[in-house]
Amino acid sequence: MTETSKNVTPRREFLKNTGRIAAASALAGVATASVHAAEDNTIRLALIGCGGRGCGAVANALSAGGLVVDDRFRLEGEENAPAGGPVRLAAMADLIPARLTQSHATLAKMFGDKIDVPEERRFQGFDAYRKAIDCLRPGDIAMLTTHAGFRATHLEYAVEKGVNVFMEKDFAADPGGVQQILRAGEAAEKKNLKIAAGLMARHSSARQAMIEKIRDGAVGDVMLIRAYRMDPGYLMGPFPRGENELLWQLRPGHPYQFLWSSGGIFIELMIHQIDECFWIKDSWPVAAHGVGGRFAGSTDCSQNLDSYSIEYTFADGTKAQVTGRYIPNCNNDFVTYLHGTKCAARFSGNIHAPNGQIYKDQRIDNDNIAWKPAKEKINPWQAEWNVLLDAIRNDRPHNEAKRAALSNLGAIMGRAAVHTGKIVTWDEAMASKFQFCPNVAGLTADSPAPVQANAEGRYPAPVPGAWTEI
Repeated sequence: MTETSKNVTPRREFLKNTGRIAAASALAGVATASVHAAEDNTIRLALIGCGGRGCGAVANALSAGGLVVDDRFRLEGEENAPAGGPVRLAAMADLIPARLTQSHATLAKMFGDKIDVPEERRFQGFDAYRKAIDCLRPGDIAMLTTHAGFRATHLEYAVEKGVNVFMEKDFAADPGGVQQILRAGEAAEKKNLKIAAGLMARHSSARQAMIEKIRDGAVGDVMLIRAYRMDPGYLMGPFPRGENELLWQLRPGHPYQFLWSSGGIFIELMIHQIDECFWIKDSWPVAAHGVGGRFAGSTDCSQNLDSYSIEYTFADGTKAQVTGRYIPNCNNDFVTYLHGTKCAARFSGNIHAPNGQIYKDQRIDNDNIAWKPAKEKINPWQAEWNVLLDAIRNDRPHNEAKRAALSNLGAIMGRAAVHTGKIVTWDEAMASKFQFCPNVAGLTADSPAPVQANAEGRYPAPVPGAWTEI
């Protein structure tokens, strides 16, 4: 991000870490003579959104198709794993021409003829997603990796065209977008299309083992979950007058500063851990209450607050506390804990590390460990692609749209509690059709920006008691 800290997730570091990300596990245990996409057995990809996250997903898809870029990163047992079948990148789309060109060059250098995207299949502009998806055939995959404000529009078109989907988090900026995702997911189910959603922690073998221990009663009844993500921050400078305001808001790094385009920095960063809370409890919250704000003297011109603290309540009365803080020179943390009636546990760690462990009692200390899961052999970003391609090739049911959308709604519900200063219930969130930008599907380069800067170049930030977004 521009004018932000350098604390970024591995997927966003693709362009300088390509070799490590691409060199992941091949798809193991998949028969190659079953249900395949197209007569030539090749699954073709259309990448919609060519940033680091999208390019990293391409690397995972190609690895699952049997390509390993560097033997130094070959995982244990992988040399005996049969390839899942050929996978190629066939089309690319992005709003920004320079990013499209750079990403194509980088991917082509890394993956050679697996990147089969001649210039006539590289599309630029707000309608580029349609042209890229139109290049696909039944059984192929549309990769939706733009920002959340556009996800529902792109998903609806992919389902309409009858292709499978991989969609990155987050999935919607507002409740109206969630409702669109849910409807598109239902339509995909009727067409037997496969949809994978980028909440990769659900595909972590270490976390799956933790969930099994929790369900078996190893920690007792879960009474409290605590999730933290705190880092130096993401300040944005003022809008420079004279530029196209809509395109400026969609420049690399900027969409995270606006609620309409991405849902804001809190959901962008915390949706994984919020989803972990819901997974641990195996239920959706019934209510959310929250507080947040900006530090005195903040010069941030974005719509984000720099502190978010949300208390989720579940039907049984238990709680999950989710805290995000983005301020320089403060204590930083990135971890999810849970406390049961028997003992405590760490569910995940820094930068989504699969280092969960169960403690002997409530003391969270490395000299007090009772159990650890086996080390992961496949990273979860890779595993989610392995599952998707297996489902396509062997016609297994696979549709994560509803679960992803509802986890996103839970995150929106918590954000709304902070921004509005009110207790927000699950029923209110489910019934809401609120949208920050109702005409997002019709945006063009000539459209006015959905939110406008004031004379100082600052954008309206939420004021509790006077703000609406649910």
